[in-house]
Amino acid sequence: MGIVTVATTPQSSLDDLADVELAPETEADAEGYDEGDDVGDDEADAEGDDVGDDDAVRREAGVGESSRASRHWWDRNADEYQDEHGEFLGDDRFTWCPEGLDEADARLLGDVQGKDVLEIGAGAAQCSRWLAGRGARPVALDISHRQLQHSRRIDLGRGVTPVAVVQADAAVLPFADGAFDLACSAYGAVPFSADTEALMREVHRVLRPGGRWVFSVTHPIRWAFPDEPGVEGLTAVSSYFDRTPYVEQDEQGRATYVEHHRTLGDRVRELVAAGFRLVDLVEPEWPAALEQEWGGWSPLRGRLIPGTAIFVTERG
Repeated sequence: MGIVTVATTPQSSLDDLADVELAPETEADAEGYDEGDDVGDDEADAEGDDVGDDDAVRREAGVGESSRASRHWWDRNADEYQDEHGEFLGDDRFTWCPEGLDEADARLLGDVQGKDVLEIGAGAAQCSRWLAGRGARPVALDISHRQLQHSRRIDLGRGVTPVAVVQADAAVLPFADGAFDLACSAYGAVPFSADTEALMREVHRVLRPGGRWVFSVTHPIRWAFPDEPGVEGLTAVSSYFDRTPYVEQDEQGRATYVEHHRTLGDRVRELVAAGFRLVDLVEPEWPAALEQEWGGWSPLRGRLIPGTAIFVTERG
């Protein structure tokens, strides 16, 4: 099975994924990957933007604008992202955060053997590959076609059974009610969604009773600080309570990147409203031996302020 691209109408069941007929161009994507491949037409249009001149502003950005910006941004930047972070992420490593907390050690999902698992904002599906190696049946979902092409590249290079991948928006999941035992996301989808209340309801809908939903995001306190790894990133310059989205936009005012902020209280309330019970809130400490920087994450900042929040929840 190649990359399944779906609209916002839910499929009748998870099993239907095996029967989805792919369009010819999608089959070609599944059969091979070339770093010189063109991205799709929409992505090519986005690549034409002079993103180097984009302005960074704080303004409102709705569901449609945020979704389009996220898809285009990740399609444009997937190659660079995987090239820069691929060694840290590995091909089949499940790490929750730049602090390097691995699921193999944390076991926040519990026993995954024989479980149907949905990975949201999967990128190149490294976490799903780790889950499959431990007897789970994962499905990796991402809004970016190019990211999922990297998943195919990894599987083809390893000569293993490809991870099932689906291109879709996390706020409108194309699966039947109760299709999964577990759901997870390592820095995927949640920060880029304008309507995370809807996203949480969708995850609740596709989980079976008692199923865990575990996801990591940038720790909300970081919103108040510049996203810089050095000393300039240690002084609060914005209000933690300012929920106005961070938007990068082109000369026409079109959003090319959008990130949304929720306080810890906001996040807990939306989870509870969706029907989840908060089991744990993990704030990984920066390991003494880790000297590698990742964007605004660094040993200097990591040893003083939290960089990641991991929400461990269960469906009621």
